[in-house]
Amino acid sequence: MSMSHLYGRREEEEEGVEVESFEVTDWDLANEFNPERRRHRQTKDQATYGIWADRDSDEDERPSFGGKKTKDYTAPVNFVSAGLRKAAAEEKQQQEKEEGGSDDSEDDGPSAPPPARGTAPKKLQMGNIRGSQSQRFAGGIQSGKGIGNWEKHTKGIGQKLLQKMGYQPGKGLGKNAQGIINPIEAKLRKGKGAVGAYGNERTQQSLQDFPVVDSEEEEEKEFQKELGQWRKDPAGSVGKKKTQYSYRTVDELKAKGKLAGRQYTASAGELAQVKVIDMTGREQKVYYSYSQMSTQHSVPDEGHTSLSTQDQKGSGFALPELAHKLQLLIDLTEQDILQSARRLHHEKDVVVSLSHESRALQSRLDAEQDAIQRMEAILALVGRFPSGEMAPGEAPTLQECAQIFEILQTEYYEEYKTMGLADLAVAVVQPLLKEKLRSWDPLKDSSFCLEDIGQWRAILESRDHHSSAPDSNMDPYHRLLWEVWVPVMRPCVTAWQPRIVEPMVDCVEMWAPILPLWILDNLMEQLILPRLQREVDNWNPLTDTVPIHSWIHPWLPLLRSRLEPLYPPIRSKLVHALQRWHPGDTSARLILQPWKDVFTPGAWEAFMVKNIIPKLALCLEELVINPHQQQMEPFNWVMDWEGMLSPSSLVSLLDKNFFTKWLQVLCSWLSNSPNYEEITKWYLGWKSMFSEALLLQPLIKEKFNEALDIMNRAVSSGMGGYMQPGARENIAYLTQTERRKDFQYEAMQERRDAESVAHRGVSAGVPTNFKDLIQTKAEENNIVFMPVVAKRHEGKQLYTFGRIVIYIDRGVVFVQGEKTWVPTSLQSLIDMAK
Repeated sequence: MSMSHLYGRREEEEEGVEVESFEVTDWDLANEFNPERRRHRQTKDQATYGIWADRDSDEDERPSFGGKKTKDYTAPVNFVSAGLRKAAAEEKQQQEKEEGGSDDSEDDGPSAPPPARGTAPKKLQMGNIRGSQSQRFAGGIQSGKGIGNWEKHTKGIGQKLLQKMGYQPGKGLGKNAQGIINPIEAKLRKGKGAVGAYGNERTQQSLQDFPVVDSEEEEEKEFQKELGQWRKDPAGSVGKKKTQYSYRTVDELKAKGKLAGRQYTASAGELAQVKVIDMTGREQKVYYSYSQMSTQHSVPDEGHTSLSTQDQKGSGFALPELAHKLQLLIDLTEQDILQSARRLHHEKDVVVSLSHESRALQSRLDAEQDAIQRMEAILALVGRFPSGEMAPGEAPTLQECAQIFEILQTEYYEEYKTMGLADLAVAVVQPLLKEKLRSWDPLKDSSFCLEDIGQWRAILESRDHHSSAPDSNMDPYHRLLWEVWVPVMRPCVTAWQPRIVEPMVDCVEMWAPILPLWILDNLMEQLILPRLQREVDNWNPLTDTVPIHSWIHPWLPLLRSRLEPLYPPIRSKLVHALQRWHPGDTSARLILQPWKDVFTPGAWEAFMVKNIIPKLALCLEELVINPHQQQMEPFNWVMDWEGMLSPSSLVSLLDKNFFTKWLQVLCSWLSNSPNYEEITKWYLGWKSMFSEALLLQPLIKEKFNEALDIMNRAVSSGMGGYMQPGARENIAYLTQTERRKDFQYEAMQERRDAESVAHRGVSAGVPTNFKDLIQTKAEENNIVFMPVVAKRHEGKQLYTFGRIVIYIDRGVVFVQGEKTWVPTSLQSLIDMAK
């Protein structure tokens, strides 16, 4: 498109003809590269007229779609006055007064003339007119009249609140309804400028209420004064500045020297004569020690003096060589003072150190002197012990030696432990004890010298030392017993007769509390036990009149499990002796009964089954059951072994060898016109031969119940022909009585078991009654056990055990059946609940 065409298009637009432009504008480019950009909101005219709507700008928006009008920054700025504007006539009158040279203004600040109306744009002039109208309306309000009338158009909450606080309409505010004393004064601004443009605007009332001095001029003066201090004027400052001298005392110099000396760890003597050349400043400086250099750097006045010397170079009286030498003399004097102070401090430290060392040496000397005195006392005590140079009557006794060792332990404990004076006891006491125990017979007088050795145990035995065998590190007390007491006991045990057991047992029991454990074990295992083994090997149960348990069992508390190797040979000898034994010989039971609790249960049961029960079975087989003439000796021989045999073995023996024949005899008797009174007495007589423990055995109870059933059947069927009058009732009564006794026995046994469990459970924390036991079992098996509310049976509380209803009566659990309550065991109850 040519330029003339564009100009032609513009001319057509100026003439009023609207022509749509199809140029590629920035809006098109932005729309193509960013289609999701934020679009301008469509105006009402655009929604109505579409592309024919009016548009104000063709630069930023798509043509023919309109948009927001942009601001015209070429138009003049419309300033709004911050003060109250007067009417046009009043403003003109005020201007005339100012031109006439009136000086009635209260402020001293210059007033700027307001801009001419003709030069302002039309929009500004309209704004001024509106402002003047509004200001006239505001100025027309009279203070104090019609206050609060606007509340009639509202809910009037302000007036109500004022009335609640004591305000009365028509009166002023305050405690006495006095109102405001001085109304707020307004200060008229000269022109149309902003706040502060015409100077101070404070009124006379504000000056009275807030008397603040305006110190702007004073602040300006101070600022100019401070600013002048930073100006560089060497010539003027040198001429005007007065020379100032600084003086330092010796104490200040020492203090600065100490501060500088803390930075160095080397001593003053090493760094005193070191030459240091300082080239860190403008000119080269020479120091004669590091402390001098640090002192010079730490002095804050040095920079001022150097500047003053530089400033004074141009003066008429400048002697740099003299100033340098004077400064050098001052520095050397300061260094001498500092070195003298350091030497003095060092000498004081040396004096303090020497005094401390002197006190330490003195205390050590005193300690050594005390140690020498203690050693002399110890030597004097040790010299009292018996030696080869002493005469036989001068040597101290065993009791005196014990007293000397007690003194050493109590008064010289450190020396007693460090020098091992306890080892002297073996050499000192051993000869005395050997001499005293030479004529001692342990079997005749077992308590001889017991108190003396017990006293030496308290003196010599170490609580921290535990010896297990004779060695070089043995405790002194242990060594004394091993070398003195054991050699006396060894020949005594060797000559001892094991069947005479009481003297040796008494001796060992009496000496055991003061003997070390390993010496006691050695005595038992190496001396006494071999003698017992040899004696057991020589024992013959058929010929020896002294029972073996009489001289073996006294050693059980002392030897305990060490005697187990003796039991197999004893059992083998007893088995050999029982081969020809008959149950009528009661000596076997007397020999075997003491060994029941000594042998293990398994070994004892095996011994009984193999050697005793076969003999008793033969005896029962030979027993003849005759109701008219009964021989009870064989049965009594068997029942005498009840406490020796286990219940299961005895019940099995009776079941196989007694009850079979007994029931056969009963049946044959009932079939031959018996006398039921005699049968009843015969039945009760045999039952009385059994103990309560045997009657509680299920198999024994079953056999006696079987006999009752046989008698009831015989009475019911009329077996045997003639029957005595009242026999049936007697047999029925007997049956009921026996069964009641069985039930009472069972209840009594359960009660005893419960009492024993409760007695054991008091300390162990187990249930103390049957209900608690059921509760514990229910918790272990995750079963709900709880009482049924308001439900009882015969006065007993009902409980739910899972889905089963039960009650407890005298330690028995009753379960609800189809028609009645049935007793059951606890395990059966758990199985039913699961």
